[in-house]
Amino acid sequence: MNRPSTGVRPQAGADRTALAAGSATLRIAGPVILVGAAFLAVIAGLVFGGGAAPNLLLDPGPVVRWGLPVVTTLSNLGAAAMLGSLVLALFALRSGARSFEIALDTASIGAAVYTVASAVAGLFTFLQTLGVKLSAGPEFGAQLGRFLLELPLGQAWLMTVLAGAVITIAAFAFRGWTATLLTAILAAASFIPLATQGHAGDLSGHDAAVNSLLLHTVGAAVWIGGLLLLIVLRGSRSELGASDGKAGARGGASGAKTANTQKTAKGRPPRGGVTFAAVVRRYSSLALVAYVVVAVSGVARSIVAVGDWAGMFTPYGGIIVAKAVVLILLGALGARYRTRLIPKLESGGSGPFWTLVLLELALMGIASGLAAALARTPPPAGLEAPAVRTAAEILTGSALPPELTPVRWLTMWNLDLIWAVAAVLGVVLYLLGVRRLRARGDAWPIHRTVFWILGMAALVWVTGGAINAYQEYLFSVHMLGHMMLSMAIPLLLVSGAPVTLALRAIDKRDDGTRGGREWILWAVHSPFSRIVTNPFVAAAIFVLSLWAFYFTDLVRWAMTDHIGHEWMTMHFLISGYLFVLSLIGADPVPQRLPYAGRLITLIAVMATHAFFGMAIMMQSGLMVAEWFGAMGRTWGATPLQDQYVGGGVAWSVGEIPTLILAITVAIQWSRSDARMQKRADRAADRSGDAELEEYNARLAELAEKDRRAASRGR
Repeated sequence: MNRPSTGVRPQAGADRTALAAGSATLRIAGPVILVGAAFLAVIAGLVFGGGAAPNLLLDPGPVVRWGLPVVTTLSNLGAAAMLGSLVLALFALRSGARSFEIALDTASIGAAVYTVASAVAGLFTFLQTLGVKLSAGPEFGAQLGRFLLELPLGQAWLMTVLAGAVITIAAFAFRGWTATLLTAILAAASFIPLATQGHAGDLSGHDAAVNSLLLHTVGAAVWIGGLLLLIVLRGSRSELGASDGKAGARGGASGAKTANTQKTAKGRPPRGGVTFAAVVRRYSSLALVAYVVVAVSGVARSIVAVGDWAGMFTPYGGIIVAKAVVLILLGALGARYRTRLIPKLESGGSGPFWTLVLLELALMGIASGLAAALARTPPPAGLEAPAVRTAAEILTGSALPPELTPVRWLTMWNLDLIWAVAAVLGVVLYLLGVRRLRARGDAWPIHRTVFWILGMAALVWVTGGAINAYQEYLFSVHMLGHMMLSMAIPLLLVSGAPVTLALRAIDKRDDGTRGGREWILWAVHSPFSRIVTNPFVAAAIFVLSLWAFYFTDLVRWAMTDHIGHEWMTMHFLISGYLFVLSLIGADPVPQRLPYAGRLITLIAVMATHAFFGMAIMMQSGLMVAEWFGAMGRTWGATPLQDQYVGGGVAWSVGEIPTLILAITVAIQWSRSDARMQKRADRAADRSGDAELEEYNARLAELAEKDRRAASRGR
């Protein structure tokens, strides 16, 4: 009796069944290995470093001492699953596909773990900090409420828990591109509150420690969470798991092919068009950037905490060495992926790929556990504040620097790691784009590359050189930095035309996902971009934010709070960039004024800017007197005299970039007229001056009519 054919050979069916079973095992084994290795590492780190040793006073008990770093580790891993899944979904997957849905489900589950673990960690932190015992009485609730609402550490934990809860709901409920992007931004921002808290939050090096910790946690989250999502997708019933299974069952390059390279009648890629190998390749690019960020920020954080080489021979230094060894091993695995295993995966094979992924997850778990133990281990540097603190140390957390001399303008540094990393990445990516254009025979103006590099170098100097070192103590230096950020640096960066370079250098995707090119195009054409790049809106933001910042409490926030200072830097850099872009930028924007309108706008801004500088100079009282007037500075001009100089800087020095802008607009206007005249001349040459001859004939006809009318009148 003949049986109906199922279309699947027995051996192929058996291979697929075995592959499915292996995928399910991998999907379970990955998270278990990650969490298990993290828990073992945190316990070992606590034992070695003494991070769970009993307190001499108000000891909360062993449950809190050991439980706090353990639940903190779980919170960190949940945060990684949350952010890493969102970032990989945005960069490697297609909205609406099953894999995209699974990524957001993974992010929602990670956010839920992040929320619950952070709530428990916040409770344990309260018990650890105040030394109280867990109780159901009203006094305990009142103390916990004051801790969460009044103390900075409690507020940080409360904001983290609330942000995690919002992300849990948002990742589950909203599945579009824009909603996922906003959720990812909120997920990254949720790391900020706890990054500002630490052992030596009020001591020297606090700003550097906050920046390095924030970069470290974000980079590690993208790295770990993205790899965890790959395992989840590998064992899922999505188009990626299915295509990967077919490729493995066929055992050849043909299995890696998908219907993605074909288009439907409507011009859209068919469902299931993204290959698993492509997702792995894209994750590898993200992981490379994350690795560099984690390594650089880890070194910076270690320098701040260890202080000198002697600190490396302490338990704290020993844990740092262990983390460094793990990081080196992870780097070696990453190099093997990119050079050998990913090309093999793209050709249809797999080899030891997934075995090494599990090994990498184990190493990542060890690194996460050691990081949590390190946070509970007393660092050798900056443990105690000086017995007698100066006014500058009380206000800024750092000793008053020496007098600012011409030499120190070049030799004094206080590096802001966030902007330094951003600038280096900006230069590297720009040069890679130029290299790609030239490799395929396309030209790119050398002067644009020079402008971009100079702009990034100026950004590093303003945010990490003498200006950053003295801007907290001298209003004039602070104002000079503001003018550089909002006018000089944007002039250089806009001249580099980074968007045009990116659109030409980055390959276009045809599988329905969004890479760098697609996200840039989305940003350029988004409704928000249409609003903020409108010439009048950009000019209004540029001018009004200047007045609003210095004549409200925003300037006080930027001086007294590190997050406020970072916001100030970002805001004035972006507002200046948008204003300059609307005037002279070569990058595409939805609309621009004619050249006459640009000059009129620029003149109006120059006048407003001059009035602002005069308003500062005419102030009879000191701005932020409790800050600039309380530093105890014995060198340089008096605070009021220095404020007067700052107003002069805004009035005079700040007008130099504006003058350069005006000259540039005039030159562009002249060149535009010349180009229009050349086009008209070429058109006349092609048509034999037909328009001119027609015009002259029309004049002759009118003259003939006038002559005839005059003859009849006689």
